Amino acid sequence: MNIFKRLIFTVAMMLSLGAAAQPDAQYAAWDSLLKKHVRWLPDNKQSRVDYAGFKADRAELKKVLDSLSAVGRGEFDAWPKPQQMAFLINAYNAFTVELILTRYPDLKSIKDLGSFLVSPWKKKFFRLLGEERYLDWIEHEQLRPNYADPRVHAAVNCASIGCPALRNEAFTAPKLDAQLDDGMQRFMADRTRNRVQDGTLEVSMIFKWFREDFEKGHRGFTKLEDLFAAYASQLSDDAAVQARLKAKSLPVNHLDYDWSLNAVGR
Repeated sequence: MNIFKRLIFTVAMMLSLGAAAQPDAQYAAWDSLLKKHVRWLPDNKQSRVDYAGFKADRAELKKVLDSLSAVGRGEFDAWPKPQQMAFLINAYNAFTVELILTRYPDLKSIKDLGSFLVSPWKKKFFRLLGEERYLDWIEHEQLRPNYADPRVHAAVNCASIGCPALRNEAFTAPKLDAQLDDGMQRFMADRTRNRVQDGTLEVSMIFKWFREDFEKGHRGFTKLEDLFAAYASQLSDDAAVQARLKAKSLPVNHLDYDWSLNAVGR
């Protein structure tokens, strides 16, 4: 390779690396807001959101939302899948916070933002990838069908206490797998959402609503019981109960979902 061709190759590689790094770098402001306004509870399994703090920083949040909206479809399609997935999760969580702020503090639940005709998740109130979008578009039309990773259910946050915790950091491509794993670990170990009680495994309604996602073979799981067996040590501290979970011999019930706002103080 002559010097000229080597120079062209080096410049192309640098541009490629720069383009790959850019999507994660743009989450710095979102990461800063999350660290400032999301707090882990003492159990480190649940988090609460300081919506009043987010409201005070609404201008900074708007910059984050504008940067997400500025990404075009062509740019997005050129990214590797982990970058796409991190982008979509961050967008879902950031726009959910914005949706809450449209009426905060005069609401008790995200459901208060819906109507008889349109749920809050079907409201078109933001632009993403060049078109007007709604939250369900991100979760049910993009993340679930296109990436087939059920751990996303412990990553997107619906601003409710019953939902898996909102992380106090942005999702990024290099850390995505570890972040998704950590989210599932915390969720499965959260005894307010998933637990064994009186010989019955009591789990979140998420496992009823999205059962099919957890049975599509991700990490070899073809039945929900496979997932519960894999997380036996998170679901119970009792060795005998863990053995029954691994043997897949416990009956399963689903807990009521708490749609109360996941605000600080709740």
